[in-house]
Amino acid sequence: MTDPPKRANRWRRRLIRVAVVAVAVLLVASLPWLWTTISARGHVYDEADAPAADVVIVLGTAVAADRRQPGDRLAGRLQTAAELVNSGRARVVLVSGDGAGTSGDEPAVMTSYLTDLGVDPRRVVADPYGLDTYDSCARAREVYGVERALVVTQSYHLSRAVTLCRHLGLDVDGVAARCAGCGRALLAEKSLRDYFASGKAAWDAVRDRPPAVRSPADPAVRNAQRG
Repeated sequence: MTDPPKRANRWRRRLIRVAVVAVAVLLVASLPWLWTTISARGHVYDEADAPAADVVIVLGTAVAADRRQPGDRLAGRLQTAAELVNSGRARVVLVSGDGAGTSGDEPAVMTSYLTDLGVDPRRVVADPYGLDTYDSCARAREVYGVERALVVTQSYHLSRAVTLCRHLGLDVDGVAARCAGCGRALLAEKSLRDYFASGKAAWDAVRDRPPAVRSPADPAVRNAQRG
């Protein structure tokens, strides 16, 4: 019959091994998130402290149920971008989203809302094929020729967006968007989602994935800067 102390020691060693394996798995799973977080350091700003750039990229997200107005989070991003333009820290807004999204035409709604906020429509360029963050960054560089920009999205998404854009050759700084109605539960949910999304971001970066939609060079951003 096994002595109780020996049995206890055996279980303790097993628990230690399980704990070590669990910690190792967690660390490996967290590497993509650590990459996006660390790489973005020094390039993330609040709206009040944002530097200047000719172009501000606004990343799309869901529009409201009426399909004509932005949802709360998208409205916050657009309000922040409008303030950057109206304060002279940016000249042109590139709105990048899904033109055939499940909630509606994101770039069209974004353009209309920016105009309502006082942004000259000649200063707004719409990319309807920014199907995700990676595509928005890649197309800003490859299609619209953007080299230096500010990128606007909510804080939980910002490090990933900045890291991807910089990895794809854009000199970007991130600006945390306003987020009216973003309570703690929503922020926790979105932060967790972004934690897992960092894995896809790292995989896209490693394999140098092309954007889902390839387009010829478009001078719209340069033309808007000259206007």
